Amino acid sequence: MAIPLVNSVVSWFLKKRIHDMELFMKHPQELQNNLLLELVQQAKNTEVGKKYGFQSITSYERFRDQVPISNYSDVQEDLERTRRGVNNIFWPEEIKFFAMSSGTTSSRSKFIPVSQQSLQDCHYAAAKDLLCMYLNNNPESRLFTGRGLRLGGSKTLDKSSGTSAGDLSSILIDNMPFWADYSSTPTNEVALMADWETKMPAIVAETIKEDVTSLAGVPSWMMVLLNKVLETTGKDHILQVWPHMEVFFHGGVSFEPYQEPFKKLLPSSDIKYYETYNASEGFFAIQDQNDSKELLLMLDYGIFYEFIPMKTYGTPDEIAIPLEQVEIGENYAIIITTNAGLWRYKIGDTVRFTSTSPYRIKVTGRTKHHINVFGEELIIENAEQALKKTLKKIPCVIKDYTVAPIFMKDKEKGAHEWLIEFDQLPENEEAFRELLDHHLQEVNSDYAAKRYLNTTLREPTIHFAQPDLFYNWLKSKNKLGGQHKIPRLSNTRVYLDELMEMQDHV
Repeated sequence: MAIPLVNSVVSWFLKKRIHDMELFMKHPQELQNNLLLELVQQAKNTEVGKKYGFQSITSYERFRDQVPISNYSDVQEDLERTRRGVNNIFWPEEIKFFAMSSGTTSSRSKFIPVSQQSLQDCHYAAAKDLLCMYLNNNPESRLFTGRGLRLGGSKTLDKSSGTSAGDLSSILIDNMPFWADYSSTPTNEVALMADWETKMPAIVAETIKEDVTSLAGVPSWMMVLLNKVLETTGKDHILQVWPHMEVFFHGGVSFEPYQEPFKKLLPSSDIKYYETYNASEGFFAIQDQNDSKELLLMLDYGIFYEFIPMKTYGTPDEIAIPLEQVEIGENYAIIITTNAGLWRYKIGDTVRFTSTSPYRIKVTGRTKHHINVFGEELIIENAEQALKKTLKKIPCVIKDYTVAPIFMKDKEKGAHEWLIEFDQLPENEEAFRELLDHHLQEVNSDYAAKRYLNTTLREPTIHFAQPDLFYNWLKSKNKLGGQHKIPRLSNTRVYLDELMEMQDHV
C-alpha cells in the first residue's frame, strides 16, 4: 500500500530542514556568537538593555563582563511587572504568555516569559525539527496516516491580568498552528481541561476511536494514561488498541525507569523512542538518531548557551564558559540567554557532553536535586544508572522513587534512604538493596569512597511505597499531570518525610 500523498508532502517539507541543521553542526561557535549579538541588538533599548549597556556590547567577552548571571529570585520583581502588562523590560516585544514552571519543589510557581518569537522560532520550530529528524531516520514511516496523541498540562490559562499564564504545554496547545492541530488528538477542549482526574477519562474516550500512530508526553503520566486505556478497553497491550503505533516522543524526566513498563505496554521491537529536552524556559535538545541516548543541542532556536562546571558551581571559583570551551564527560549547569528576555539565566538543570562535533548532551539532573551531604556527589544520572543495572539482575518494575539523606547522629553513620514504588516487586528485598548499593558504588567513585568499610556512609535503607503513594502526594499538592514530576534526589528530608507520613497513614 502506497504512503498517502499527505505523508509524502509533509515528509518532503520537513526534510528540507536537514540542511539548516547540518549548517549549525559545522559552524556552532560562529552561529552562537552571531545569535548573541542579534539578541543584544534587539534588546538594547529595553530597561535591561540600558541598565547593562547592551549598546556597547560587541563580543561575548563584553557581554560576560557587563551582564550578571541571574536566577529567578533576581528577576522575579520585574517579571511580575511584565505580567501586569508593563512592556519593554526584558524584551522589546510585548510578552503575552507566561509558562508556569511545573516542578514539585515548591507550592509557588515560577512565571517564565514566553514571547511570540520564542513560540515560533523555538518551541514550534523544535516540534517540526523533531518530526524532521524522525522521518529522516525512518523513511518508511506512516506517521501522518494517523494522529499523534499529545498529553499536555492540566491547568487553564488565566487571562485576568491581561497576560496568560499556564503550563507551557497549555500555552503551546492554545496557540498551536493549524498543521499540528490537524494531526493531533485529543481536541483542544479536552487537552486543556484543568482537572486531571476528569481529563484522563475524557482523553481515553476521544482517543480510543482514533488511529493513533504516535505518543507525546512525560513518561510517568503517559504510563498512567495508557494503563487507563487498557482498563477501559479490556485489551492486553496498547498495540491491540492502536495497531499502527510507531513512536513515543518523550521528555521531562529520565526514561530509564520506564523502559521496561513501556516494553510491556508496547510489545514490539519496531516501536521507536525519541527523547526531547524542553522546559518552560525553552526547547534545548532533541534526539537525532534512532536508538540513541544522546541529544543534539539545538543552536539556532534563539538561545545562547553558557555553562558552569559543577565542580565550581556555588563556590567562589564559579565561572561560566561558552559552548566552545566545554569538555566531554564534565558535568555542567546550564546558563541561557533567550529570545524571550532571559539574560544569563540559571535554569537549574545539569548536563554532560557526550560529543563536541556535533554538540550532543545527556541531561544528568538538577543543580538542587542531588545528594552531597557526605561528599558523595550523587546525581540523578548515577541513581538511574544504578537502578538500570540492578533491574537487569533482579526482575522488577519501578514506577517512582525518591531518595534523601539520613543525617549522622551521635556516633551513628549517615546513609541514604530510598522510597520506591514498584509495579512489580522484587522477590528478595535484601538482595535488591545490596545490589543497588553495589551498583551505586560502581557508577560513583565518591559514593564508593564514603561507603568503603562504612567510613562515612552505612548501607542504604529502602522502603517499599504503598500503591499510588506518589500519585496521591502530587494530588495533595494539586500537581497532577502535565510536566509535574517527583523530586528524585534531595539534600533535605522534606519530601521523603512528607511521603513517609502519608504512607504511615494509609
